[in-house]
Amino acid sequence: MIRLAFLTVACGSTLSACAIPQEPVPAARAAASWRNVATEDDRERLRNWRTVWLKAIERARAAGHAGELAQEGVLLDPDAGLTEPLPPPGDYDCRTIKVGSQGASGLDYVAYPAFRCRIGSDDGVVTFTKLSGSQRPIGVILPDTDRRSIFLGTLQLGDETGALQYGRDRERDMAALVERIGERRWRLAFPSPHFESLLDVLELTPRSP
Repeated sequence: MIRLAFLTVACGSTLSACAIPQEPVPAARAAASWRNVATEDDRERLRNWRTVWLKAIERARAAGHAGELAQEGVLLDPDAGLTEPLPPPGDYDCRTIKVGSQGASGLDYVAYPAFRCRIGSDDGVVTFTKLSGSQRPIGVILPDTDRRSIFLGTLQLGDETGALQYGRDRERDMAALVERIGERRWRLAFPSPHFESLLDVLELTPRSP
């Protein structure tokens, strides 16, 4: 199975000595399908995305967050994806909403303020990097259908400066649906993330010059 090896400058397998990478660079430049790249765990998460999405919305609504859900409109609508799903290269404001707690004591709806993200292109491979915040997805976006692309990557935490190799640590692997949901508006939807929530939705809007 093809794996995405994310390069970090002067680093090896450890993170602490790495120089800060501007964008991940996949060692595998192309694949016949994202399914040939994704781990079995991530393929299962993506297969079950709709069931998980509806369960997360139901749990948040039952916890009293119907107003917040309605206010987000198409962002949290599982069927809102439009054609041309790939966001163009550039810097974006990105904010994350966590929906449905994995545990009985967690929060069923949390909306975070916007951070800075970047869509890049490296030799024809589209990359996504969250540049700020304590939890930062970093990886690549691969084609799927005319209404959806697929993000595969890993999670950076805290002050880490390097990216783990995809597939090395199951708890750090990340998979998301990438969709356009409006004029100059996109989302990455992460079904069954390994931490905290049932569904994470990251909204992307281009940053003002």
